This record gives sequence, C-alpha cells and structure tokens, in this order.
Amino acid sequence: MAHDSALFFGQFLRDPIRVGAFAPSSWRLARSVCAPVPERGEPVVVELGPGTGPFTVEIQRRLAGRGRHLAVELNAPMAALLAARFPRVDVVHGDAAELSGLLADRGLGRADVVVSGLPWAAFPAALQHRLMEAVVSAMSPAGAFTTFSYVHAIPLGSARRFRALLAERFEEVVPSRTVWRNAPPAFVFHARRPRA
Repeated sequence: MAHDSALFFGQFLRDPIRVGAFAPSSWRLARSVCAPVPERGEPVVVELGPGTGPFTVEIQRRLAGRGRHLAVELNAPMAALLAARFPRVDVVHGDAAELSGLLADRGLGRADVVVSGLPWAAFPAALQHRLMEAVVSAMSPAGAFTTFSYVHAIPLGSARRFRALLAERFEEVVPSRTVWRNAPPAFVFHARRPRA
C-alpha cells in the first residue's frame, strides 16, 4: 500500500538503524521468511520487528485462526498501525529483548517459531548478542527461527558476525536462494533447534 510505503520511508529517515530498510518487504520475501510457520496445530508464533505487516499477513494466512501470534514492534506509529489492521494479532509496542517476559505475561510457554524482520546487520555486536539471547531463551527446543539479510550487506563485518552468531546458537542454519523481487534483493536464514 502507498500509505505503508510512505510511513515506512518516513520512519526510516527518522531512525535508519532501528528501521533498517526504506520500504516494506515484498510478499515473495514474506512467503520465504514465514515458511516455517506450521499449517497445523496450535503454535505460538512470535514476530519481531513486523514494521507495517508484510510478514504479519503471511503468518495470519498460514495460521488461519489457529494458535497465538505475538508481534513485537519498537516503533510506536508502526505498532499502532498493526494493532488497528490486525485485531487477531497480539501487537506489543515493546522491545524484542524482553521477549521471555512478554510471553510469560500472556501465559504462553516458549515460542514454536520466531520470525524476525529486525535489521540484524545494522546492529552493533552487543545488541546482536542481547537480542539473540532473548530469542534463544524464548524458543522451544525444536523451534524454528527465520530472518533475512539484504544481498548488499553480505560483505559487511556486522553481517558476517551475525551469520557466525546464528551458527553458534542453532544446530542447523540454511540460507535460502536470493529473493530478487524484493527491494533491495534479500535472502533468508532458516535456523532450527536453538542451542541452550
């Protein structure tokens, strides 16, 4: 939607490190990122940094009214937009580093799937580690974690550091093929079975 793109771009200009991109993700990237969301059962799905909701749409499509969907967004205008647009989603204007507490406050156990739209390659090492610790601590032993990275970020030291962190914290990490029809092009990391 044009309104979403304008909001996203405006928030990017205000805080490019926290927003991390100048436009919402494409539906093609959303499909790839959200592939681990099960289409059966009652999973607990956590979405970090949903922005204006392209992954939220796909998660809701896959859940089809089942399970629980908690979306944690640090940006207040985007959180308000999401809450109005997705009444079935538990949208929290809060910090992903507080994930275990947010789940406990809702009487939820660990997350079965964590879908991240956070700009990991833009974060300094200390923040990457703090957020990853929050993610791993909140996941079930057989849980899945997915996130994405832009192709142009591959050579950045912070992106290489994040890839090493994924390999350290998960038993299995598989990168996807490049999603060329996204602005900018991106690929997805599918990680499973967090290490204690």
